[in-house]
Amino acid sequence: MNKTKETRVSQWYFGGLASAGAACVTHPLDLLKVQMQTQKGKNISMLKLTGIVIKNQGILGLYNGISASLLRQLTYSTARFGIYEMAKQTFAPKDGSVMPFYMSAFLAGLGGFAGGFVGNPADLVNVRMQNDVKLPPGQRRNYKNAIHGLYRVAAQEGILRLWAGASMTCSRAVLMTIGQLSFYDKIKELLLSTSYFSDNVVTHVTSSLLAGGIATTMTQPVDVLKTRAMNAKPGEVNSMLKLIKNTAKESPLAFFKGYIPAFARLAPHTILTFVFLEQLRINFGIVKNI
Repeated sequence: MNKTKETRVSQWYFGGLASAGAACVTHPLDLLKVQMQTQKGKNISMLKLTGIVIKNQGILGLYNGISASLLRQLTYSTARFGIYEMAKQTFAPKDGSVMPFYMSAFLAGLGGFAGGFVGNPADLVNVRMQNDVKLPPGQRRNYKNAIHGLYRVAAQEGILRLWAGASMTCSRAVLMTIGQLSFYDKIKELLLSTSYFSDNVVTHVTSSLLAGGIATTMTQPVDVLKTRAMNAKPGEVNSMLKLIKNTAKESPLAFFKGYIPAFARLAPHTILTFVFLEQLRINFGIVKNI
């Protein structure tokens, strides 16, 4: 007689909720990362930049654009996690064995591409709202919140402008989702195959920290280009090739500008996302017999 094992799997929307929860904690680091990436010829340290923001805007200045950040997670992350999770559950081997890594990476890339496209408008407004702090008062866009920002961009620059930098966003989202989701699952699987780890918070934190490091390294060059394309004035960036050339002229390391705050933000964001996601799965997931 075959013994069935009970397990819990995620609902499609758990990833969006977990990412939004993580964003509430890590938003200040994301804001500093964006401001470092848009520096041209200047290299202000993360600590100094934090002081400038607090001095000019107060402590709440570190939360500029939080509404856009939450909207981005509820669109971008809900789509990428949802597609990956549902596809993984659909195509998982029926005998309960683990899906091959190449298949997992393909499904993650597919989910990332869709998430990047769906989340691009909120991402664009998010980048602009975070960068507003360091602009002179006369040049600020002064979006009141994410919805106001979307309306202003569509009304003043045209609806298609909401997808400015979409090629970079989708490319980054593919790499990010492979780095985070596929590698998280693979690292977690490897850890659980040893006698030292079980399905608990320690394993979730270890797996997500390593996945966060991989994802940061994979996505940073694309992230820098995406941020610059989104923050450019209309007509300033005519082609992605020109943007790559201009960035390369600064130095090869320009593609990794803001790497430390990017990792400092992505590592805790990835850890919190997966800890929240696993808790949602364990406590509220769908029960399946395998």
